[in-house]
Amino acid sequence: MAQRKERMTNRERVEALLRREKPDRVPIWPFGAAAFHTVYTGTSIADAFNKPDVSLAAQRKTCQDFDWVFVPMFGYASYGGWELGGDIKWPSGEYAQAPTVARFPVETADDVMNLKVPDVKTAGIIPLMKGFYDLALQERLDNEPFNVMVMGCNMSFTLAGNISGPEKLCKWILKKPEIAHRLLQLANEHIIKLAEYWKELYGVEGVLPLGGEPTSANQLISPKMFAEFAMPYIKEVNEKFLEMGYKHLYAHICGEQNENYPYWAQIPMGDPGIISVSQEVDLETAAKYFPNDVILGNLEPTIIQVGTAEEVYEATRKVIEKGKKLPTGYIFSPGCDTPPMAPVDNVMAMTRAVNDFGWYD
Repeated sequence: MAQRKERMTNRERVEALLRREKPDRVPIWPFGAAAFHTVYTGTSIADAFNKPDVSLAAQRKTCQDFDWVFVPMFGYASYGGWELGGDIKWPSGEYAQAPTVARFPVETADDVMNLKVPDVKTAGIIPLMKGFYDLALQERLDNEPFNVMVMGCNMSFTLAGNISGPEKLCKWILKKPEIAHRLLQLANEHIIKLAEYWKELYGVEGVLPLGGEPTSANQLISPKMFAEFAMPYIKEVNEKFLEMGYKHLYAHICGEQNENYPYWAQIPMGDPGIISVSQEVDLETAAKYFPNDVILGNLEPTIIQVGTAEEVYEATRKVIEKGKKLPTGYIFSPGCDTPPMAPVDNVMAMTRAVNDFGWYD
């Protein structure tokens, strides 16, 4: 299929969607691509998480090479394990994709009751985050709708799980719910302090708060548990971000969460929010529950790693053709992290398919 002459930059495409306007073409904005960025540019995955300058340069180059939206992002899925007083292990070896918790901050109920929220300015990876964002703010490219993407919203339950370990959090929900609630309160106390710190440093213009919620997926907790132990805390945090003046929030609703979507729909995301949909959830389902927000997703990440370029191209086409029909606006992305070791031809196949099928009439 012949490629059309582009009329808008990737920055303009996202900005149009956030004004509730239709862009000329579906933007490509892969979720969780930090490790792929680094591998693609020939450095180690560990560098993506502990060398801000290397991470930023890798993200910038990869997004330019693949014609992707570029929003500088620095963080890791196990966030909280180090920041609240535990230890992490940096990624090493072929199959390690991100830092993991080596020692959780709390082991017992007494630990939870005695836990104090540390100074966010010096906690864990936050000084590295600040160094990354300080660098990112020095420029704004034509594929860069936001200068920085800061962690904080949409992640209360997962943060609590990263402080105690998900298994222990789930046990406390069943046997000691008061301890689970206390842990979630501490998680929110940290997030709100972090949000205030980001605003103090960078204001709200050009800053996009984000968060992911894998631990609240239905593979781990029931919808009833989500309604009691996840939704109220995520809602509290998001309301705080919006009260601070942030206009748009980015939520990666990770994993099998179909039964949680009626509760997610009660959580404010901004005007509009950006909802990242996992491959387990149909795009049209997400649009039904978020009628005022932009939907981002949701190609199965596995096929990018193990499929052929032709299979990736065809799978992308199917996702694009469904996404283009969403009335709320649509951005193409894998349903979760972009595999770090994905073949370059497979990753490029996503861009080719969007360029072939992603144009609006």
